[in-house]
Amino acid sequence: MAGAAGPGTGPGAAGGDGDDSLYPIAVLIDELRNEDVQLRLNSIKKLSTIALALGVERTRTELLPFLTDTIYDEDEVLLALAEQLGNFTGLVGGPDFAHCLLPPLESLATVEETVVRDKAVESLRQISQEHTPIALEAHFVPLVKRLASGDWFTSRTSACGLFSVCYPRASNAVKAEIRQHFRSLCSDDTPMVRRAAASKLGEFAKVLELDSVKSEIVPLFTNLASDEQDSVRLLAVEACVSIAQLLSQEDLEALVMPTLRQAAEDKSWRVRYMVADKFSELQKAVGPKITLNDLIPAFQNLLKDCEAEVRAAAAHKVKELCENLPPEGRETIIMNQILPFIKELVSDTNQHVKSALASVIMGLSTILGKENTIEHLLPLFLAQLKDECPEVRLNIISNLDCVNEVIGIRQLSQSLLPAIVELAEDAKWRVRLAIIEYMPLLAGQLGVQFFDEKLNSLCMAWLVDHVYAIREAATNNLMKLVKKFGTEWAQNTIVPKVLVMASDPNYLHRMTTLFCINALSEACGQEITTKQMLPIVLKMAGDQVANVRFNVAKSLQKIGPILDTDALQEEVKPVLQKLGQDEDVDVKYFAQEALSAVAQRLRKLDSPAKDGEEPSAPGADKNHFLRPGGPGEDTGKAHRERAARVVSEEAVEAARFRGTDAAKGPAYQLHVNTRDTLAQLEIAELVHFSQSRD
Repeated sequence: MAGAAGPGTGPGAAGGDGDDSLYPIAVLIDELRNEDVQLRLNSIKKLSTIALALGVERTRTELLPFLTDTIYDEDEVLLALAEQLGNFTGLVGGPDFAHCLLPPLESLATVEETVVRDKAVESLRQISQEHTPIALEAHFVPLVKRLASGDWFTSRTSACGLFSVCYPRASNAVKAEIRQHFRSLCSDDTPMVRRAAASKLGEFAKVLELDSVKSEIVPLFTNLASDEQDSVRLLAVEACVSIAQLLSQEDLEALVMPTLRQAAEDKSWRVRYMVADKFSELQKAVGPKITLNDLIPAFQNLLKDCEAEVRAAAAHKVKELCENLPPEGRETIIMNQILPFIKELVSDTNQHVKSALASVIMGLSTILGKENTIEHLLPLFLAQLKDECPEVRLNIISNLDCVNEVIGIRQLSQSLLPAIVELAEDAKWRVRLAIIEYMPLLAGQLGVQFFDEKLNSLCMAWLVDHVYAIREAATNNLMKLVKKFGTEWAQNTIVPKVLVMASDPNYLHRMTTLFCINALSEACGQEITTKQMLPIVLKMAGDQVANVRFNVAKSLQKIGPILDTDALQEEVKPVLQKLGQDEDVDVKYFAQEALSAVAQRLRKLDSPAKDGEEPSAPGADKNHFLRPGGPGEDTGKAHRERAARVVSEEAVEAARFRGTDAAKGPAYQLHVNTRDTLAQLEIAELVHFSQSRD
């Protein structure tokens, strides 16, 4: 790593009279010159710490020159440096000294890596706002000029992003120079520079005087829009939006529209794609009159473009275009000039085009009203619900709420059901996952009767899908349905079917039963949970598969807060104690976790804690801090020896080293003697407290 002698390379250098307080700073600066890239990166990220310790004067005179001299490095280090320097003004003495940050950022703005240059330009733009007008002309504008006239294209591309931030506060003479430099970059020999200039043309136009926009920016826009490189021409389309917002209707028609019409018919599909992608913004910028006369015909051509990418981009904008049309006459324009082209896209050969249209077409129903929707749009919806592409069907279903507001979903129900069934059984699991997420919405729109008749079986089938993500989503789906349809519906319709799965031969399906109970218990309430769900969970504690047994423990911990004292004491606690002696270590661990939670729950129910007091029993969190012993409680050696008989070796180790680096040791596990659970939990408390004091 190249570099001059850094500021302070030892304790004596760090502090003028041997002060060791700056030694860590010297170490950090040494790391900036280390061969290890990660060390240099870490040190760059601590630059603000270094600068604070050095003080503003030494930061300006030593740290910044050092950084400027060591500018050649790995891209990720330079990127971090460029980002840090953007927030450095306060660390060099405030706005009066902001110009000190320009040299290193100027060097960063000329490097080969694009992301580093972009970050350097972003920081320069930020710092420019902190310059006074005098300092701006004295320091910042010369930097921009140097970059704009640099030998390498990298510096000239960076300069393009700086004109707009320095122009508004410059004097008239300097403004003329800035405009001249920008004109030169717009006609640069290098396509990369012209691209950078085209991308900043609209931004620069916004800060110019209107006369300069007409006399200088519009000709530049025209030239860039007819550039030999399509990558330059498409960026000129983006600039057109900003320029159009600044001009009157007459100037727009005369100066901009001929170029825009040409871009909409450009020989390069990428330019036409950009026109389609920016269509809504162009529509707002040029106003309703030009939209009707010029943009609607251009949009029709884009909807039937020979390239699928262009048609898809235009299809995405159909709804926005229609919404932005003037209210008077909007319906007629859509019906006569837009809808015929939409009908053709419904049967397009490209699935991306159809999918793009399906994502927005439902929104037209709220614009056209009930009669037009039933007569003209409904056949299109039905056709798309039968489309062979699952994304098309999914996009229609995901936007059903728009149609439901206008005509009600019953009109679609006959065609909707086959589409939902096909999506629910699609070979791609992500498609199945997406339709599950829309199921609560569909259920609410279709009603409980239709759902029970047609869709309930689908929801239950998802619970036994071979993909875990589907089973998990189906479980959450049931909870949402219960919240929508009520506990009585759940008790009669859902819960019995879920509980039947508890005896399924496949252990994954048995585990799904437990997951469903976890999700449904809160929504169904105490009575249903205690009478219908709890017996099944307790019965599954004897399952042959260890995964099922430890999920039983987790389920009992989950539903514990819903159950009453009797159920916890007489039914849950004995089962957990039995699982706590299981041969499988995971089963024992989760059973002990659940026992801790149950013990805390019982203690709260038996003797509620006073306001402001913590309950004395530990909760389910294995990292809890246990209360200190009260007056008269023996926290000495006798209790520690008693506790050692009931607390596992791992727990003792964790308690002994709590708060030290040795906490990285074995996980905390409390092996509970089932004969006297609460007493032993109390002993564990005392151990933790006394050991932590030691």
